[in-house]
Amino acid sequence: MLQHQEVQRVGGLNPREVDVHVVAATNRDLRAAIGQKTFREDLYYRLSMVEIQAPRLADHKEVLPLLERHLVARFAAQYGKDIRGLTHRAQIVLSQHSWPGNVRELENVLGHAGMMTNSDIIDVEDLPPYLQAPPGRAEHMERSIPARPADELSGQERLLILRALETAGGNQTKAANLLRISRDRLRYKLKKHNLRVSDPERPTIVRE
Repeated sequence: MLQHQEVQRVGGLNPREVDVHVVAATNRDLRAAIGQKTFREDLYYRLSMVEIQAPRLADHKEVLPLLERHLVARFAAQYGKDIRGLTHRAQIVLSQHSWPGNVRELENVLGHAGMMTNSDIIDVEDLPPYLQAPPGRAEHMERSIPARPADELSGQERLLILRALETAGGNQTKAANLLRISRDRLRYKLKKHNLRVSDPERPTIVRE
C-alpha cells in the first residue's frame, strides 16, 4: 500500500512529503478474525489493497530439493564448513515432514543441521530432535518417555552452543548471531549449561 504523509513543521524542521510502502504478512485468516472480532476491520482495509496468497511448503514439496541445496550452501559458507548436501535418508525425513512453519522452519532446521554436522554431508542425526523420531511416533514417544526428550534436547542445545562458540572463536556476539539469539539470551544459556569463556581477548571455552 502506498501512503502519502506530510511531516508537520517542528522547530526549525521543514515539512517533507514521503512515500511509504507498507508490507504486512500473517498466517492467519484475517477475514475470519474480523468476524470473530479479534482483528480490526478498518485496519484490514487499510492493509489489503493488494493481497498475495503465499503457497504452503507442504503443498509444494517438489521445491524442497532446490531449497535444501540453496540453504545448505548458505549455511556451509556461514559456518565455514565444506557441506556438500544431505544423505538420501535425511532428504526422506524432510520430505515426510508437514512443515507447519513453512520455509522459515526449513531454514531453521538446516541451520541447526549445518551447525551440528561433523561431516561433509548432513544426516538424520544432525537434524533437530523432533525430526529424528519416526513419522507418526513423536506423540507416542513423548507420552511413553516423558523425561528423555527434554534431556536429549538440553544436550543438543549445549552441543549447539559449544559448536557456535568454537566456530566464532569464543566471540559471544558472533556466536549469538550464528544461533540467531540475543547476546543476553546466549549468556543465560551459558550459565544454564555451566559454560563460560575464560578470557574475552583470548577466548577459550571452559566446560565446568
